[in-house]
Amino acid sequence: MPNANILVVEDENIIAIDIRNRVLNLGYGVSGAAATGEDAIAIAEETLPDLVLMDIKLRGEMDGVEAASKIRLDLDIPVVYLTAYANASTLERAKFTEPFGYLVKPFEDTELQAALEIALYKHRMERRLRESEKRFRRLFENSPDAMFIADPETGEILDANPAASELLLRPHAEIVGLHQSKLYPLRMFESAMTEFANLVHASWKNRKTHPVESVVLRSDGSEICVEVLAQIVEINGKPVFHSSFRDISQRKQAEEEKKRLEVQLNLAQKMEAIGTLAGGIAHDFNNLLMGIQGNASLVLHTMDSTHPHYERLHAIEQLVESGAKLTAQLLGYASKGRYEVKTIDLNRLVEGIANTFGRTKKEITIHVEPAEDLFTIDADQGQIEQVLLNFFVNAADAMPGGGELTLKTMNATPEDMKRRLYKPKSGRYVRLTVADTGIGMDKETQKRIFDPFFTTKEMGQGTGMGLASAYGIIKGHGGYIDVESEKGRGTIFRVYLPAATQTIPKIVEESPRPIEGTGSILLVDDEELILDVSTNLLEHLGYTVIAAKGGKEAVDIFNTLKNEIDIVILDMIMPDMGGAETFDRMKAIDPNVKVLLSSGYSIAGQAREILNRGCDGFIQKPFNLAKLSRKISEILDRG
Repeated sequence: MPNANILVVEDENIIAIDIRNRVLNLGYGVSGAAATGEDAIAIAEETLPDLVLMDIKLRGEMDGVEAASKIRLDLDIPVVYLTAYANASTLERAKFTEPFGYLVKPFEDTELQAALEIALYKHRMERRLRESEKRFRRLFENSPDAMFIADPETGEILDANPAASELLLRPHAEIVGLHQSKLYPLRMFESAMTEFANLVHASWKNRKTHPVESVVLRSDGSEICVEVLAQIVEINGKPVFHSSFRDISQRKQAEEEKKRLEVQLNLAQKMEAIGTLAGGIAHDFNNLLMGIQGNASLVLHTMDSTHPHYERLHAIEQLVESGAKLTAQLLGYASKGRYEVKTIDLNRLVEGIANTFGRTKKEITIHVEPAEDLFTIDADQGQIEQVLLNFFVNAADAMPGGGELTLKTMNATPEDMKRRLYKPKSGRYVRLTVADTGIGMDKETQKRIFDPFFTTKEMGQGTGMGLASAYGIIKGHGGYIDVESEKGRGTIFRVYLPAATQTIPKIVEESPRPIEGTGSILLVDDEELILDVSTNLLEHLGYTVIAAKGGKEAVDIFNTLKNEIDIVILDMIMPDMGGAETFDRMKAIDPNVKVLLSSGYSIAGQAREILNRGCDGFIQKPFNLAKLSRKISEILDRG
């Protein structure tokens, strides 16, 4: 091997010179020559040769074996022995110095070259192996992952790093000697043994092993999720089974949190899609109700109360109002429904609904436990009533043979909700608890209970929209809802709603009689039916009506007759030009224009935005003669 330096140790001068020359002729360097063991050690320490050719029999007190042993141990320099003869005891001593070869004198140059190359190569590989094992040991000891060295045949743990002790909450001495299967819970013994065998087999076959997820048992009885990677490695020339355990409990928690958020997102998307559909249906239905309401109101206003059809027409008006409440619930579900947000006493609302429901379900005993000094809430009363009714209906279905229903209110804080799935905002809350003694639900049903169209009832017995609607309404009010149930043990719903900062204002009774007036009104609506019935209502009140079948036509009319028009009644949803754009264009023509916005949708959303831009008022369809007249009168009276 070129550039390798050889130290020649030989006490016969002529032989030493011959060996030196032969080494040089083979292309190696000679770092020096020594005749005694003492000199050999001194020269080796000074020159640090790559290899020592050492005669076993040397003059002096130290023979070649003793000198080779010291050089090997202290300097890590390989030794090849030279010997013409040696007794058995000397050869036995020489073996323990781990020589890298023997050359028996006399020897050929080819023998010398082979011995030198093999010895140098073997030593280089040995050094690399030691360095590799040192690196492995450093990694083993300092790794954040728990690492184990086990016997591949028996499965007995031979060594473990500090991270393993930390993971298992066991000292090193308790881990060493255990079978690898003892790291796992008892219920996983069989699967752990199978997995261990598979990993060993794959490693022996030089097949790539992939991480597997498992659970390990700690000394305190707790369990922790880990990711296991294992392989067969060689340490000190012996194959061992090396496995690493990575704590993935936080990752698993993050994955569970991700799944939970994905479920919430999917639910929100479902609610949004169905909400859009429900809002459109409610809008169109309100337009139909407007036609019925308007015509009934006109006839009633001109009819004497003694007329035989008066009560029937009045009943129609009441039915229209009931229908409007249903569409209001649909709008609330569509997240368009906080159109009449008022400060509400939840205790009063709960007691009223409970009394009403109790009269229809006498087999159910209802307990109401109202809290004293309960915070008020800002909410749409109709929507909260709908939530309560959905809970009542759900409880009745869960108690077909009767039972008990308990409604309890109390003040709450975010601290009371910290164990729930959601993270509540800061502030004060009101909690409503609805508990029944019904059949209860399993865990899978609880996960889906708020999904739209999910129902446990038979076909035709339910739509699956009740609790989904309740969920949407509560979320729309900035609140939270959760469920707790057990098969055969009943169900508990908890609703948290943000507390209001105001007290309940006094209720002002509205006059049922219409207010007549004069002046010109520009009526804008794309629905022929609405345009016709609204024109009749307004003319009956004494107003002159100019009708427009859309936003573009209305802008053109207003641009021409703006000085003659006292107020504009503007539909919000129109195909050619929506109410918002129509309002903005009219406002640009005359900044003082008076506009009453009208829609089958609620005041939330787009309507609220238009009002904030200076619109004078809002009236929701369907409306009767009296309500319409009051709205117009309020706006005109402002001057």
